[in-house]
Amino acid sequence: MNHHICLLGASGATGSLVMQQLLRRDCSITAIVRSASSVNESLRGHPKVIVIEADISHLTIEELENKLANCDTVISCLGHRLSFSGIWGKPRRLVTDAVQRSIMAIRQARPKTDTRFILMNTVGNADRGIPERPPLSQRAVVWLLRHLIPPHADNEQAAEFLRKNIGNDDRHLSYVILRPDSLTNDDQVSAYTLQPSPTRNVIFNSGTTSRINVAECMAEFTTNDRLWKQWQGQMPVIYNTSTG
Repeated sequence: MNHHICLLGASGATGSLVMQQLLRRDCSITAIVRSASSVNESLRGHPKVIVIEADISHLTIEELENKLANCDTVISCLGHRLSFSGIWGKPRRLVTDAVQRSIMAIRQARPKTDTRFILMNTVGNADRGIPERPPLSQRAVVWLLRHLIPPHADNEQAAEFLRKNIGNDDRHLSYVILRPDSLTNDDQVSAYTLQPSPTRNVIFNSGTTSRINVAECMAEFTTNDRLWKQWQGQMPVIYNTSTG
């Protein structure tokens, strides 16, 4: 099967790795980015890659629907830049707005087959559907992050939107919210594990997750039906095996 993926955040540190992993699986990719020049030139010129230069928040739902028309999977690696303006400036709901608009466009298109939505999130965001009960020390710090650091609240709101608006019995949409721990920049894919909930205190005893393992896992969710069925509708935590 030739999978066609819409990738949001393709120019980022993790998104570019996701693109590489998808191409290794012979997937076709539509990458929506603010600046086409920010995408690696070798990836931008690949015959299976279409780069669309657009701010997703400025696209109408109809325009976005057209760009998602042939996609069976949407992957979001969007995140806020680690700078003063990126953390405290606008847009503060970068991820949430992109998720909401994408879901609206998919629903409006009424696809005949299931569309998968894969969201890169954070292990600091507890799965309220289980629900998880992190240690008090962790909850206290996360409460501060939620109120003081806008990107954390944005991640929480994006995940909650998917959890509350896509049920497990939805005929057209299913989702996985992937939660890495402290991200590292390793060169090679290594062994990793998926857990339904964090196995460590994410503030005071965090583990590590390499970006390339996140990318490999997202590509697997795209192409591996058995893995998707195992985790759809959930928020798995991904750890490098050496620290998980």
